[in-house]
Amino acid sequence: MTHADAPLPLPPDELGRRLTEVFDLAGPLYRFAARKVEQGEPVEGVSAGVRAVLNLLRQHGPMTVPQMGRAQALSRQFVQRMVNDAAARGWVELIPNPAHQRSSLIRLTEEGKDVIAAVLAREHTLNRQVGGSLTDAEVRACVRVLTEMVRTFDHVDID
Repeated sequence: MTHADAPLPLPPDELGRRLTEVFDLAGPLYRFAARKVEQGEPVEGVSAGVRAVLNLLRQHGPMTVPQMGRAQALSRQFVQRMVNDAAARGWVELIPNPAHQRSSLIRLTEEGKDVIAAVLAREHTLNRQVGGSLTDAEVRACVRVLTEMVRTFDHVDID
């Protein structure tokens, strides 16, 4: 495909209408996925909120509660409750934060690493069942769209 044949970006009004379709699917998708994660709760005891905290720590290493809240667009209070739940089960521990004495770093324990690995393995098994003969390009495009939406909504105020 030559540069002249490249598809043109959608005009803002059409883009807005099309992205509404994404929002209309994102809510149910999140709720279905959260239910599937929580179906394993009797085995691991992981709610969707605790899963988000454990996975964030798996991906980024030790973080403070405010950092996790910002990364997930969640309130500090909600993240603190999830951290408290995870700590009560021995999945995370508080360690000193050399950059800020009053805000401890939260770190996964070995048991926490095992728990999030089990949750992710169950999710992988579920995700493998997705049909539609999706291609790598389609999945990359979906990730690009969602990443751009998150980036934009994190920085734009609606008047």
